[in-house]
Amino acid sequence: MVFNINQKALNSAFAINTDGSIIPLKLVTQKENFRVEALAHLDLFHNYFYNIDASNYERNLEKALWLGNSSVDNLYRQKKADGVYNRLLQYSLVQKVLSIDSRITENDGAYSFTTTTIFEINRGSIIDTYELISTGNLMTVDRNFPNNPHGLLITNYFENTLKKLNNEN
Repeated sequence: MVFNINQKALNSAFAINTDGSIIPLKLVTQKENFRVEALAHLDLFHNYFYNIDASNYERNLEKALWLGNSSVDNLYRQKKADGVYNRLLQYSLVQKVLSIDSRITENDGAYSFTTTTIFEINRGSIIDTYELISTGNLMTVDRNFPNNPHGLLITNYFENTLKKLNNEN
């Protein structure tokens, strides 16, 4: 009897609206929200990792590193060794994300993604636009607010192609 009452209670949650009416609530499993959370996670990561300038790059990159594993950290270290962030400071560059489009695929419970990020680099009088296609996998981890609010971790992250887009329209 207790089990039946518990099951009914779990499947029968209600909220009271501001006008006093009763609103039935539905218990939603985390899997139902996975795609939305994954897209939000990828959007957050790509904004932190690629939407940078001299004043925010350290803070943004620190936040981005919470959202991925060592594959993201290794890419960050490689970019740092290549002088990407020094040039950002030296020339007061502004790298601004214009759009992020992610596609998620599931294969036997494993999730992979392909993301196309369009960003521009403002060099003062010259603005160049680039398209970056990156891939990786997503795994579920414990949520850690505010560092990793979606409870996902990017693994096997790889920047596949980077191409300069023609700015003439």
